[in-house]
Formats: sequence, structure tokens, C-alpha cells
Amino acid sequence: MTESQERAGADLRRTGRDTTGGAVTGTDGDAADAPDAGAAPVPPPPAFAPDSLVLNRKLPLWYQVSQSLRASILGRPQDASARLPTEEQLAAHYGVSVLTMRQALKELEAEGLISRHRRRGTFIEPRARRVSPVRLLGSVDAIVAQQSGEATTILGHGPTAVPGDLAEFFPDCAEVTCYRRLRRDGQSDEPTNWAENAVRPDIAARIDVADLERWPMTKVLRDVVGVRISRITDTVEARLADPVTAELLQVPLLSPILHYTGVTYDEEGRVVDVARIRYRGDRFSFSVTVEAH
Repeated sequence: MTESQERAGADLRRTGRDTTGGAVTGTDGDAADAPDAGAAPVPPPPAFAPDSLVLNRKLPLWYQVSQSLRASILGRPQDASARLPTEEQLAAHYGVSVLTMRQALKELEAEGLISRHRRRGTFIEPRARRVSPVRLLGSVDAIVAQQSGEATTILGHGPTAVPGDLAEFFPDCAEVTCYRRLRRDGQSDEPTNWAENAVRPDIAARIDVADLERWPMTKVLRDVVGVRISRITDTVEARLADPVTAELLQVPLLSPILHYTGVTYDEEGRVVDVARIRYRGDRFSFSVTVEAH
């Protein structure tokens, strides 16, 4: 065998192609890697598309962007690409500087949600943590992000008389539509929280229950139904698990839980939704940052 033939053989073994560009054949004469001529081409995964965001100039921009992007990542379709757009593309999408975008991405990287690789790009971590502390700085996107990325089961929904403890929020309603949902960790399938939402009937009539299996109620109200949310008032307190909560969250009766109440108002000042969520005490923590200026 000549030296040139030896080099060609080495190239063939290394690249899987002969020097004329033909495919390597197996012992039976068929192309080892030849595609099935009748097989349909596999389409590439859809590109990752971040949600839109209306910035509040009274809050840190990097924080709002990080929470919005976090919600988009956790609520993305399962077949979406794991690669994020470039810093420049994301900055243009959110209407912020590249430096602000970089700080937002740094926050998500520290959380373990994304990984950044020089010259390759930014990628969503396949084993990204789905649950983490949320810092409430007044952003609706922070609430959406906290409730995103978990597997949701609809336990039931339908009209009901306004509960006595919610009468102050719905003075003009004889009944509300109640939605009950159980959320599980997307990886371990462990129950993390269960939620009850009381929604005004005129708003509930425009809600597709299937959307609640994918997105939090706040996102559905704002981005799907089109409610112009003016504010959400949050209350978080420690309670003991009642029998229903203990069974749904698979915790001992009277074990500590975090009880969250979120009251959502529209631009007219009406209450459109009251959410009551019971979180497992060993899975969630909340912190609030108060700015001096």
C-alpha cells in the first residue's frame, strides 16, 4: 500500500467519506450512514421565543427582564429549542441595553437555569431547577415566574357562591368561578403546591381551562384573556396543613405550609381573581426587598 493510499484510508476512517466524496459502505455493500430515501426529513425544533414585556421604570430593569425570561423558559413548549437568542437579540426584544441583558442572564445562570458558553451561545439547562426563592419587587412577571414550569393537573372548576371570606372582594357578584389545581415538580413528579382561584364570572367565561394546564392564572389573565392588571396584593403566612392539603401535597397532617393569597386588580380597580395557594414548607421560601429610595 502506498503512502497516499494509507493517508486516504486514515481520512476515510476519520471522516466516514472516501476521497471522492462517496459514503462509506458496510460489508453488505449498503451505505453505512445513508438515510432512508423514503423517510420524511426531521424538522428542526421551533426557535425559543421569549414573551413580551412592558417595563416598569420604577423597578430594576435587569430584574424585570430576568423574571420575564425565566417565566418564558419554564413555560416554553417541550419541543422548543434549548438555545436562547443572542444577548443583542434579547436586548432588542426587551428594549434594554446589552449590559442590562447581561445582568439578567447572569441572574438566571446563578440560579442554574441556563448555561453560557463562549462562542457557542446560551442554552437552557435540561436539569434546571424548577423551584427557587422568589424576590418580590412588585413585578407581575415575578409572580408568573414563580408559578411557571411545573406540571399542572386541573382538579376541578365551575361556578360557586362567593365564599364568605371573599365577599369583600366581589361585592357585586353573587357567584364566582372556582378553579382548583395541583402542581407537581416537572422532574421528580413530587407535589409542590395546590391552588384555588376565584375569578369573576365575566372574566372566567373567556378562560380556556386547557391554558391553565400550561400557564399560571396570572399569565392567562394578562396575556391570553387580555386583562389589564394594575396591581396584585400578596400575603404570605405560615399555617398548618389541613386534611385536604396534607393529602394533596403528601405531607403529614398539621405540618407547616406556606399559605399565599394574591388579589389581582384590573385598571378599573375591580378584583378579577383571588388566588389561594398552599406551598409545601420544605419546597419554597419567599423574600421581599424594600428599596430605601
